[in-house]
Amino acid sequence: MARTFAFLRALNVGGHTVPMARLKELFEELELGSVETFLASGNVTFDAGKAEPARLQRRIEAHLHQALGYEVHTLLRSELELVSLVQGCPFSEAEVKAATALNVILLQAPLRPEAEARLRAHSVGVDRLQAAGREVWWLCAVKQSESTFSNAVFEKATGQRATFRGFNTLQRLAAKSIPVR
Repeated sequence: MARTFAFLRALNVGGHTVPMARLKELFEELELGSVETFLASGNVTFDAGKAEPARLQRRIEAHLHQALGYEVHTLLRSELELVSLVQGCPFSEAEVKAATALNVILLQAPLRPEAEARLRAHSVGVDRLQAAGREVWWLCAVKQSESTFSNAVFEKATGQRATFRGFNTLQRLAAKSIPVR
């Protein structure tokens, strides 16, 4: 059965701490199969059966909100979408090696053209940004703490909530969770 990947925004930051064992329980309460967490940054894999993604996302968000007492924006990706993502880095190997960080910004929907244009204004100097469907790639030439770009800057520029993941985290998650075919 194909795996589904949930990427949770703002979990285990800003005072919202949830142990991974508790997060696993919360997903199991939704009767999702083979639930596993990965790292303590809100990555969950599970078998969703034939659940429709948008409906499943709303169920997860409602359940987490009720159980935790605050909103947890949830972004889902299918197994095929995660494979495509980890194989689709828009930057060359040399560019990635020269950079300090490579992140993927996960979105609910692709950026609208006007939001993408506003985002391009931040793709200067040490930060290179490349939109690709429901993801935006961020290549940072310096430590992220030295960059002026951040989740808050992204959300203000685009009007979309998002969650950031290091590309290496996504690669490791895919390698761990998706069988080689």
